[in-house]
Formats: sequence, C-alpha cells, structure tokens
Amino acid sequence: MNTPAPPALTIRSLRLVPVEVPMTFALGTSADVIRLAPLLLIDLETEEGVTGRAYLFCYRRSGARAIIEVLQDAFALVKGQRAAPLEIAALLGRRFALIGVTGIVRMALSGLDAALWDAVAHAAGLPLAQLLGSASKPVRAYNSSGLGLIGADAAAEEAIKLLEGGFKAVKLRLGYATLEEDLAVARAVRRRLPDEIAVMVDYNQALSVAEALRRGRVLESEGLFWLEEPIRHDDYVGSATIARELSLPVQIGENFDGPKAMADALAAGACDSVMPDLGRIGGVTGWMQAAGIAAARGIEMSSHLFPEVSSHLLAATPTCGWLEYVDWAIPILQEPLAIKDGYAVVSATPGSGLAWDEQAVERYRME
Repeated sequence: MNTPAPPALTIRSLRLVPVEVPMTFALGTSADVIRLAPLLLIDLETEEGVTGRAYLFCYRRSGARAIIEVLQDAFALVKGQRAAPLEIAALLGRRFALIGVTGIVRMALSGLDAALWDAVAHAAGLPLAQLLGSASKPVRAYNSSGLGLIGADAAAEEAIKLLEGGFKAVKLRLGYATLEEDLAVARAVRRRLPDEIAVMVDYNQALSVAEALRRGRVLESEGLFWLEEPIRHDDYVGSATIARELSLPVQIGENFDGPKAMADALAAGACDSVMPDLGRIGGVTGWMQAAGIAAARGIEMSSHLFPEVSSHLLAATPTCGWLEYVDWAIPILQEPLAIKDGYAVVSATPGSGLAWDEQAVERYRME
C-alpha cells in the first residue's frame, strides 16, 4: 500500500524570534560558562496555512543576530517556491557557495531546512520520524543539561539530580587545569552513581594530542563510556592517533560542517563513533545524508543538542546511538520531550513536536 504524497506547500513568510532562556544548570566548559541559552525560534509559514517550526542554539546573542541576517537573505531567495526541502537545500547551497556554506551560513540554512521538513511532515499528518521512513520508536538518552566544571563534590551532587526523570546516563565536562583534578571529579561522579549508569566525558577541545593521550590512558580504567572531543575538532590526524591508542572510545562530531566533513573524519579513522549537530550538519537533509555515511561504515551515530528534533532523526538513523538531552528549550515549549526509563519518547504528533508557549516567548524575547 502506497502512502499518499503530502499536499504541495508554497513558502509564504518567515517569523524569526530570538529568545534568551535561563538554564537550570550553569554549563561550565573548558571554553566558557553558559548560564543563559540564546535560541532563535523559526516559524516558516505557507500559503496553505501550514507552519513549520525549528529552533537554533546560537551560543551567543551576537550569533542570533548574525543568523537572522542570513536567514532573511535565504528566505528572500525561496519565497513563493514549493516547500521541497531537498530542492531548496540544493538551491541555497549553490546561491551561498561564493560566501561559503560554513559557520553562521550553515546554521541558518540548517534551521530553514528543519522548518521546511517540519512543515512537510505536518502537511502529511505524520511525525517527522515516520515521514523519514521509521516508526516513532524510543531512543536511548543521556542527560547533558549540567555537570560542568564545578568541582568534585558539586559534580557528584549534580549527577544525582540529572538522573531525575528516568535517565540512565549523564555527561560530565572535564578539562580542569590538571589531570589530578579531572581524575578526582570523574571518580567522585562515578562513585556516586550506580554501576549501570553510563558516564560520558567531554573535553570540549581543551587538550593537545599528547595531553589527551596522557589523560586518556589514566581515565580509560575509570568506567567511563566515551571520551568526547579531547582535542581541536578539525584535527582528524591527531584524533585518529588518540582513537588508535586508547581503549576508551573516542566520540567527535558536533562541529562537523556538513556531511562531507563527517565523511572525511571517518576516512581518517578519527573516531569510534559520531554525534552530528542538527544546526551544523545541514538540518534534516544533511543529517539523513550523514546517517547514510555512518550506516555504510557501520559507525554508531548519536546526536548533539536539539533533542526534540534529534529524537526523530535518530529514530530514522540505521546506526542509532544516543540522544543528547538538554532542557534548554523547555521554558518556551508547550510540550517538552518526554523521558521514560532512560529513553526519549519520540513525539507521535505530526511534525517534530515543536510548538511555542507564546507567553513565555514574549517573556524571554531578546531586546
């Protein structure tokens, strides 16, 4: 039995609202301490009355302003066209080729792509995962909302809080001044949690190759699940050395700038598994291309941020790994993503499940 094609949609207007949302847990990394989450809310409206929604995490307030400029430019190029995500992605890739589809441009086009896919799924009356060819099945999730650089005792206490809601895994940021401090924090958290709880560790690119090997060799006997981004994200040769030398699996990918970057990293043997970011890999279109690359190589693929949409994408990923859960968008959502027994419950409603709490949006709107 063939599934009926969704009705054609015509792109009409774009609404962009930057908000800055307070975070439940301050996120201290080796690079910065983040207490407020700058998000850009995207509403893509069609002539047929269907609205597609997406949001981007912009890292800084200035990031939101810059992305808005690019998004408005991109929208002007596709206004009045059919809402066909693959065709739009190819068109905008060509039109922005001279400036380069990287960084802010990549994020802007990724957000537009995600909103287009949401609109198409709504028009089809299907959850995004189902539109992409999968059931809305549960996906393993770890809580990444906290566990920044806060010291051993505070991290151990926070780890317990992050298990609330049914999580079976958490992510810990390391990158203290010394290996001894890293080890003390990792041990404090590991001792405080039951053995069955997975603990991932993330260095946020803090180390040199030599230091990553030194610290990694000590940490690989501490019952940790993976070692994430120990060195500069684009040093695939160095990362391959670390992945080859350590028994602790190396995870990279949040900074992959499109599917080709992921293919290059895998060709270099730079990691044991990957975790693309919806906003940097190319939206839903880029994610599905990356999922095909991972599947062809038999590499497990997890997600970075955007848990609401990423849950759908992982459900449709052949080598589905872990969903990175953060609670940053909860204050502006009508219905947050549910977690049950360590799994994200993928929304069964049409689209990706995003709907804004408009009163909260106005409360947190950036001036």
